[in-house]
Amino acid sequence: MAGHCWIGALDNSEATRGKTMYDTILVTLDGTPSDRVIIEHIKQLAKLAQSRLVLLHVADGWAARTYGPDAVSPEIAEDTAYLAKVRGEFQAAGIPADAELAYGEPADEIIKWVRQKGCDLVAMSTHGHRFLADLFLGTTASRVQHSISAPVLLLRAK
Repeated sequence: MAGHCWIGALDNSEATRGKTMYDTILVTLDGTPSDRVIIEHIKQLAKLAQSRLVLLHVADGWAARTYGPDAVSPEIAEDTAYLAKVRGEFQAAGIPADAELAYGEPADEIIKWVRQKGCDLVAMSTHGHRFLADLFLGTTASRVQHSISAPVLLLRAK
């Protein structure tokens, strides 16, 4: 079946027959221009793998950290609109996508989401810090990558 990633090519059991490699891809978005690199890459991958996407943005401003899902602020309104716009972009390309807004510290919330809901791949863009900066800053991507068992696709923003 050209053009598809399949698990179970050698294992023809009922459990694996017809299951794509990346049924569910979690795409983390930070609401900055660096998101474009992961969005464009995942459009191609999701079509190829026939994946369902979950777009996750973590609101981390004062209101979001203080009030969580009860927060009301311009940041929350902007984040919600941004997620809806990106979700619409994927859906217009024929890719099923859901959008979720989390509240708090980004790495913690992404890790919690993966552990609670599960996915086959986490896709993130990075800001391209060098090793020492990553070591001292404890970047979101680095923390996520080392805290979950799902594979993580990291693409450096241009």
